[in-house]
Amino acid sequence: MSDLILHHYATSPFSEKARLMLGHKGLAWQSVNIPRIMPKPDVVALTGGYRRTPILQVGADIYCDTALICDVLEHRKPQPALYHEHHKGVARVLAQWADTTLFWAAMAYSLSPKGAAALFAGQPPEAAQAFAADRGAMRGGMTSLRPGDATAAYRSYLRRLSTMVEEQPFLLGDAPCVADFAAYHPLWFSRVVNPAMAGILDATPHVIEWLDRMAAIGHGTSHKMTSTEAIAIAAAAEPAPLTDDIFQDEHGIALGSRVTVTAESFGPEPTEGILRAATRTRYTLERTDERAGRLHVHFPRIGYVLREVRA
Repeated sequence: MSDLILHHYATSPFSEKARLMLGHKGLAWQSVNIPRIMPKPDVVALTGGYRRTPILQVGADIYCDTALICDVLEHRKPQPALYHEHHKGVARVLAQWADTTLFWAAMAYSLSPKGAAALFAGQPPEAAQAFAADRGAMRGGMTSLRPGDATAAYRSYLRRLSTMVEEQPFLLGDAPCVADFAAYHPLWFSRVVNPAMAGILDATPHVIEWLDRMAAIGHGTSHKMTSTEAIAIAAAAEPAPLTDDIFQDEHGIALGSRVTVTAESFGPEPTEGILRAATRTRYTLERTDERAGRLHVHFPRIGYVLREVRA
């Protein structure tokens, strides 16, 4: 049985990014299906507050955000690579753009009034209302693109992606890298989850061909697991030892301090715990849950805010 446990749901675009990366790596994994809207008590038992999807669990270690999950999978199985030696920096920058700017344009287009009506067709009105309220709470004070602006931006971004795959199979060369997986999942949502909105892709046939190549990667081998089983695994485990290089101080907050980590924008729920590591790339908080036991919850530094909890 694999010790990689992905907490996700079928229509989550960032979950599709993680599933496809697991397939690219040829890794076996356990699949825990979670609710797409709050409440998510079993997720919060593991994360302490963070509720974005997906999360990756390895025993008593909980990894939040697909940017960090990419690094975990690369460390677990370096080949085939997500970060190719000759364009690591470009790939990371492009992936960050895709996970933010491209993602929000694609979502604003796919979930426009027309898109939302198609997505929730045949469901009771309460389903759409609950989803809208949940995502509205997660957005907080974020500015949302208007449908017309989103459509125009999305079309432009698709044309830019098209120029990258006209003469090569993937965005940065002959093999997929982290940028491909980041750019794929917002388009996958338009094409697969809400196909009524997929017509926007027709003007960029090279992108459609690239999407087909990405989809062919698949999700690897997975087996279903319940959230109760996953929490029991966490409770029976101890967090993995931390590396020696655990502290790069940028905030004047000492290791051992009680802190919170919160997403900069989408998903404002904080996770509180004891700061055990602040490396060049990630934060690690220790927390204890009555069901899941002692946990280490990990976040990437980029995109997250560290604050000390003062009495």
